[in-house]
Parts: sequence; C-alpha cells; structure tokens
Amino acid sequence: MTTVVSDTGVGPLLRGWREQRRLSQLELASRADSSARHISFVETGRSRPSEEMVLKLAEHLEVPVRERNALLLAAGYAPRYTESPLDAPRLEALREGIERLLQGYDPYPALVVDGSYTVVAANQGIGLLLDGLPEHLLTPPLNAMRVTLHPEGLAPRILNLREWRGHLLAQMERQIALARSESLRALYEEVAAYPLPPGAEADDSPVEEPYPYFALPLRIAHDGRVLSFVSSISTFNTPLDVTVAELAIETLLPADAATVAYLRSLSG
Repeated sequence: MTTVVSDTGVGPLLRGWREQRRLSQLELASRADSSARHISFVETGRSRPSEEMVLKLAEHLEVPVRERNALLLAAGYAPRYTESPLDAPRLEALREGIERLLQGYDPYPALVVDGSYTVVAANQGIGLLLDGLPEHLLTPPLNAMRVTLHPEGLAPRILNLREWRGHLLAQMERQIALARSESLRALYEEVAAYPLPPGAEADDSPVEEPYPYFALPLRIAHDGRVLSFVSSISTFNTPLDVTVAELAIETLLPADAATVAYLRSLSG
C-alpha cells in the first residue's frame, strides 16, 4: 500500500480524520489536553502544530501508523515510523515468533496477513482447508479474502456462505474507513462483485436454534465432514513499524467437539 500526502497541509488532513471519527473540535481538544481554539487554528492552517501535537492528535483520532507518517510529512516533519520489509534482519525475532506461534497452533488453522489480506505466513492447518483448490488461486501472493470468497475457491465449500461473506465484507468496510487504503478498497470491490457459487443463491443450510455456537462460525465442508470454526484476530500492541502495524494473526478455533477430534486425528 502507498500513502499519498496532500499538498494542502496537515490541517485539512487532521480535520478529515476528526470528522471521520465524528468528534467535535471541543471533544478532540479535551482528549488531547488542548483547546478547541487551538484545534481550529491547526485545522485552518493559522497555527502549525508541533511534532508532539501531531502525534498526540493522531493517537486520539486512532489514525493508522502509516497515515501518521503522512500527517508528519504534511506538517513538515520527518516520518516517525519505519517501514521494513518483512524479511529485513531487524524483524528476525518477529518472524521467528510468528513461526513458533503458527506451528504451535497446529493442527488448528492459523495464518498471518498484511493490510491487504496478502498471506505472509500460514500453518499446515490452513493447507488442509485449501487442499484441492485451483492453482491460479494458490499462486503467490496468496490473498485470504480472494481465496475465501472466489466462486472457485472456498466459497462453494462454506455452508453458511451468505453469513460468512457478509461478515468478511463488513470487516473490510470497517478497515477501509479506518485506513483509507486504495488497494484495500480495490480488493473489496473485486471480492464483493464475485458471483455466488451455484446453490448459494438459496438460503443457507438451516442450523439448530438456538445457535449452538458462542460466535458466528465458519462452517465448511471437508472430506465428507462439516468442520466448524470461530475466528480470532490479533494485532501487535504499540507497533513502531508500519509493516508490523498492518500485520494480523488469524486463528481458527474449533467450535465443536467433532472438529477438535477430527483435526487431532490428523496430527497423529
């Protein structure tokens, strides 16, 4: 993903983030230990905020790390956050930690994606779910949203596709609102336009009521069985690198005893 820095200065950018977060100048000033008058002056360009103030406002506006660099540049300061390739030597400890986590989660599926849902690491449990998919969907760079929702991907195997598809698209919409990513928006428009696979136009397979799960499950057919998972997503706390800030670790927790037993039987 790339960041485009506006030539209108930091004020309009901050105002845009504030309005997107639906905060008044007074509310933002209160959170940032400032005054509504100063916030107004910053937004209109009458006052140049200090580097510390830019970062403080960005924090309270929940601006993504990548866009915080854009705010600093627009205000005339150097970027604060590095953007390292994932294979950079300085991220070796991170890579090793991720690898241990994914291996430790086997046989349950787990993967790591970047800010555009490109898969950067995955364990054998994910490979189990992807078994048999066409090569053109599995050719690197593998994209988690594309392979899940494509009519030749996992979509025909997902028994509650309408619900799961709606969940994923809503998740992407929230991220687009937060990150203003053009690449993420392009991916959203692509996968939202995928036709439903044959048979999915009808209502999803009925399930017992009340819902037997504690969260919306992913119910997927595999080798004559129905496997049920609930998804958990983790991110890194207080990241100081753009790449690390945009990584997400998704683990699929078995949602019933049958899924647990089957996956454990495969591991030995």
